[in-house]
Amino acid sequence: MVQTVLAASSEEPEFMSSTVTPMEDLKKDPDSLKSKSELLVSRIQAEFCRALEEVDGKKKFTVEKWDRPEGGGGITCVMEDGEVFEKAGVNVSVVHGLLPTAAVPQMTSDHKDIKLSGPQLKDGKLPFFAAAVSSVIHPWNPHVPTVHFNYRYFEVEDAEGKKHSWFGGGTDLTPSYLDEEDAVHFHKTLKDACDAHTKKNYPAFKKWCDDYFVIKHRGTCSHNGGPRCERRGVGGIFFDDLKLSDEYDVFQFVTSCADSVIPSYLPIVKKHKNDVFTDNQREWQLLRRGRYAEFNLVYDRGTKFGLATPGGRIESILMSLPLNAKWKYNHAPTPGSPEAAMMDVLKSPRDWL
Repeated sequence: MVQTVLAASSEEPEFMSSTVTPMEDLKKDPDSLKSKSELLVSRIQAEFCRALEEVDGKKKFTVEKWDRPEGGGGITCVMEDGEVFEKAGVNVSVVHGLLPTAAVPQMTSDHKDIKLSGPQLKDGKLPFFAAAVSSVIHPWNPHVPTVHFNYRYFEVEDAEGKKHSWFGGGTDLTPSYLDEEDAVHFHKTLKDACDAHTKKNYPAFKKWCDDYFVIKHRGTCSHNGGPRCERRGVGGIFFDDLKLSDEYDVFQFVTSCADSVIPSYLPIVKKHKNDVFTDNQREWQLLRRGRYAEFNLVYDRGTKFGLATPGGRIESILMSLPLNAKWKYNHAPTPGSPEAAMMDVLKSPRDWL
């Protein structure tokens, strides 16, 4: 696999780099979901990176624009060893080409209508397009939560020549120490973004998030006396297979959710970034970072999709992993401690609103 790292450009100064698809091509078809989605993910990346740089005050993002020989490319922005952020990554990918049928289940949770055999199948692969922005932020301070978000648009042409398209995405919070006020603020901001378009999505997508970010090998996932599985954090929203609807504008819904990332997260960062913490609290944070790595490497569908896509850029795919993490044999928090209180919430998701 060959990748070309290109110098960042100031062609579109509002973005972190020139767009993956040349801007003149995007302007030729401004109303297509491909063009609108690429411009959306590029804008969200730039706004979030600049907001984080302002809060950190020490480091700027390293920007790499990369080319995928099989079609498309991406813009990867990474900050390490900042004043506030131990590691922050914000990645845009706009890729197209031919996708192995084995990768289709990682694109979508509901792929039963996508025909994987038929006359249009090309060497066992399907034509596809994907535009996405994804980010994971790991702060230094154990009292500042990790945040993750991903918003994406997919198109695939199945083996019978039918085009399928949908949106997916979500934003979720992973604290090491529970601050209920933070969880309420985070969920309320996401709910407000959802409710501006339809009242039904937040409850459904909140539950989907609780059910998706489960570290299944940590516990029995049962209620029959055994410990329940750990969630990765206190949730948020998560959705997939969101198709165009007559009920509301799905693209505008996704835009509102993506725009809610900064107001949902940065007030929490500013509230806690100067909190005093102990070595023991830092160790607990690193143990939770270990759990974060476990989920991303074992269960995360985006990671699996990236690894299954020919020409996937490994540095960008694994950008979500923390700079530091820790595992201790048979570790359990002290009963009655703040760490134990955090574990109780992770094993029993709450309705925060």
